[in-house]
Amino acid sequence: MNDVKQRNRRRRQRKRSQNHKRSVLAISAVVLMLTVMVSANSMTLKAKNREYQAQETELKEQIQAEQDRKKEIKELEKYVGTDKYVEDVAKEKLGLVHDNEIVFKSK
Repeated sequence: MNDVKQRNRRRRQRKRSQNHKRSVLAISAVVLMLTVMVSANSMTLKAKNREYQAQETELKEQIQAEQDRKKEIKELEKYVGTDKYVEDVAKEKLGLVHDNEIVFKSK
């Protein structure tokens, strides 16, 4: 009778051990799959991040160029409002000169 109890106990222990091994294996597989998925997503996110950083750099350069252009336009606007501009335009486009100026024409 003792022998039968021991065999039954061993059988139960083996089943528990097998069940435990299966559950550990299943959990390990799930953890491995999650690790692979997180790694793959991490790589794609890093690639997107690099693209966005390049785009950000390009946009910052464009902003700087537009700010420089804005300064040039303001300077031109100031120049257009001066008498010097009016004189330059009259000389270049209309051919006008001051009374005390002498114009030499090439042959």
